[in-house]
Parts: sequence; structure tokens; C-alpha cells
Amino acid sequence: MSPTPVTADHNPLRDVRDKRLPNIAGPCALVLFGVTGDLSRKKVMPAIYDLANRGLLPPGFSLIGFARRDWADQDFGQIVHDAVKEHARTPFRESTWKSLAEGIRFVPGTFDDDEAFDLLAETVHQLERDRGTGGNTAFYLSIPPGFFGQVCQQLERSGLATAEPGQWRRVVIEKPFGHDLESARELNDIVEGVFAPDSVFRIDHYLGKETVQNLLALRFANELFEPVWNSHHIDHVQITMAEDIGVAGRASYYDGIGAARDVIQNHLLQLLALTAMEEPTAFTAQHLRAEKEKVLASVRLPDDLAASTARGQYAEGWQGSEKVVGFLDEEGMKPGSTTETYAAMKVEVDTRRWAGVPFYLRTGKRLGKRVTEIAVVFKKAPHLPFDDTETEELGQNAIVIRVQPDEGITLRFGSKVPGAQMEVRDVTMDFTYGNSFTEKSPEAYERLILDVLLGAPSMFPRNEEVELSWRILDPVEEYWAANGRPDPYPSGTWGPASADEMMARDGREWRMP
Repeated sequence: MSPTPVTADHNPLRDVRDKRLPNIAGPCALVLFGVTGDLSRKKVMPAIYDLANRGLLPPGFSLIGFARRDWADQDFGQIVHDAVKEHARTPFRESTWKSLAEGIRFVPGTFDDDEAFDLLAETVHQLERDRGTGGNTAFYLSIPPGFFGQVCQQLERSGLATAEPGQWRRVVIEKPFGHDLESARELNDIVEGVFAPDSVFRIDHYLGKETVQNLLALRFANELFEPVWNSHHIDHVQITMAEDIGVAGRASYYDGIGAARDVIQNHLLQLLALTAMEEPTAFTAQHLRAEKEKVLASVRLPDDLAASTARGQYAEGWQGSEKVVGFLDEEGMKPGSTTETYAAMKVEVDTRRWAGVPFYLRTGKRLGKRVTEIAVVFKKAPHLPFDDTETEELGQNAIVIRVQPDEGITLRFGSKVPGAQMEVRDVTMDFTYGNSFTEKSPEAYERLILDVLLGAPSMFPRNEEVELSWRILDPVEEYWAANGRPDPYPSGTWGPASADEMMARDGREWRMP
């Protein structure tokens, strides 16, 4: 019997007949551009170590850093070592580090340096010979989008973007994926002009979070929820990403981008798509993406954007016990900036399942607490055989999926208060990952980087999803640009009054997380 051939999709370290075994990456290397940035140091490097520590990387895995630094291999190795010691999720083990460090290389150079990319190509080929990487290489562009085109062209010129038979080459890009529809299309054309669409992995770290993926299990593995997941029973949906931090140290990056472009266009619209999508015929990348795209194509903005959107800018205030400055007083901020730090909007999904159900999206900085959640709020019971005084503390039933922190699910429903009289009030049932499972959830970047190395694109948005998201947001951005300044709100509160007024017009109010 002939041996199983090794292909780009075959992993010789895993017996695919046993579905209980973890997915272990096959022979490969990862080239990291932007090694000096916070993202690389705090997320990417620690995630690579954690994967190695969990036994999910092959013995010959290699990490190549590329930057404008006069470093040797051991200098970059020390940078990785320090990042791992400070930020890794799993315990530091000398044996794991020693194995990983043997595959660490560094190539100095700039993005316009042909010789540096030629040296990078030589390094990739050398690792193929010396460490058995198989020539399989992922290029992680942890750099500003303005450099994507230049780096991709250099990878093409040096031959690094082209895979030999039996090999694969993939590129990973971080948000923002453009700043509007036109720039997103230009960026997609540049990247996909060098790499095949199935080899482009656009990272949205929210899609790697355990709770986000559990949303699919909640809906489609439980007969309890799916029958009521529609406009007959659901009143509205609120999707919130709140931060309690400001933009200190990131003023130059954040100014001109704002909360809507930074969060709503990618994270919140992706969460909306997963909440509203129909059941896929299979949990493959093709079928998941197709269902998400149907949702995004069906999203409709209300005609009156003044009444259905709100934007704000944090002013000075108190974050807990700390006095903090306002957005315009942050170091490096342009005087008179009109960039919003809070954004809220109402949209509807024009499908049979969701007809008439509004989705409210909000995000902001310097809010009351750090939380990301999806709250599915149900209609009130059509008939309550109680006096008003017996149910005055009863709200609407809700399922709340907490993405971060304290990942889990809360179910809110009415229950009788113990005692002789009939009194009904809200109670909650909580499921948390920490209490229900002994194994800690992996960090989002662990899951997503492993998926890149495995060639599993299910949780990565493709260009159609990105462009559909910009189609939704662009009219809102254009309206805001033509209509004055954001409304101020004190730091430590839950946003501007205009956001509460937006909800009040519909007879609703924001959930207090």
C-alpha cells in the first residue's frame, strides 16, 4: 500500500480518522512583519508560544522576524522571549522555549529594500532544508494598511508569494480593511492581485473568541433556542462593545478613524451576522461565509439617520476613582478634532426571520465598564394574568451572550418572589466557561493563528463581507461628516444623551451591562 502523499491540506502529524485528536499544524514557518509593535509583542508572539506549549506546532516550526532594526537572530529571540514571559497565557517551560528558539530567525530591512526581501527568501529556503518546514509559509502583516501593497509586491517580486507544488503560501492582514468602500476595494485588489483569495486571511480577533463561536452552538445545537430566534418572539437585539480606556498613546492613529470605523464596521457587524444568519448546511468556510454575506446584504439603514444614529466624544470625568482628561486633551490630539469616540446606530435586517426587529449597535471609549455582549431581548408575554403591582419589577426576557470579560451566557426571565403574595421579578441564570469547564479557553489569537497554519478559513471574513460592511457604514459616516460635531459625554458614563434619545424614540432603553 502506497503512503499517503503529503499535500498542502494533509497533516502527517494527525490521524484524521480520530476526530478526538487536536488539529496540529503541519510543517511550516511564519514570517512576522511589524515585530516591534504592541500587537506582535502582546498578542502574536505569546500566542505562538502558547500553541507550541500546547503541542499544536510541529517540531520544526520556525518564526522569522522582519524589521528595520540592526538585530541578529539572538536579539530578536530575546524580544520574543521577553514578550512570552510577560504575556503568554500558559506557563513558561524551558523545554518549550528551547525548541521554539531554535527556529527563530531575523532579517533586517525596510519594505523598499529588494536585497532584504531576497535575503528573506533565502532564509525561508534555508529553513525548508534545515528544519523541514516544507516551504509552507505564512506572512503576517502586523503593519499599517498603507504598507500592505508594497510588502505584497516585494513578496511577489522575490518569489515568496508563489508556492511550489505541494506547498502553500498565505498572507494574514489585520484591520482596518480600508477606511471606506472605495479604499477597501483598492486594498482587496492589491492583496488578491498577489495571493489567491483562499490564501488571504483577514484577522478579526473577535471571531476567534470562544463565546462568539459558542453562539453557533447555542443556536444550532439546541432545540430550546432556535424555534424562538425570530421576529415572532424577539423584540430587538443590542450588540455592545464598551471600553473603559481612552486613546492615550494612540491619538495619532485613532484621530480620523473613530469608533464606528474601528469597531462597528468589523467587530459588531460580524457579531450581527452570526446572530442573524440562517443555519448553514455545514460548518465549512464556504457555507458559513455564504450565510453571513446574505445577512450583511440584507441590512438596511433607516431613512432618518438623525433619529437612528448617535455619536459622541468623551470629555473629562472620573473613571472609577481616577480623574481622566477628555479626548481633545489627550497628548497628540489635534485641537477641534471631530472624531467620535462613541458611536451607536440602528439597523434592520430585511429577511423573513427578522422583519421588524431592530438591531442596535453601540461602541465607545471611556464608558462605565469594559464589556462586549450580544443581548437578544424578547417580546413581553401577550397576556399577563397578574395585577400591575405584581409584575412592576418584571422586565423582558433576554438571552445575553457575554463575549468579554467573564465569557458566558446569561438567561433573564421572570420568577415568583418567595412569600405568601404573588410577586414576579427578574432573575438570571448564568453559564460561565470558567465554572463549567476545567480547561481554560485559548486566546483568540491562538485559535486564529493555528487556523491560518491549518488553512482553515471559516472564521476569517473574505473581501465580500468587508465590502458589504462598508456599504452599510459609509452613508452614516457621510451623514456625520456633514452634520456638526459629536456630542460630549463625561468619561465613566454610558455615552451621550443623544444615544438614549435614539432608543427612547422607539420606546426602548439600553441595557445596563
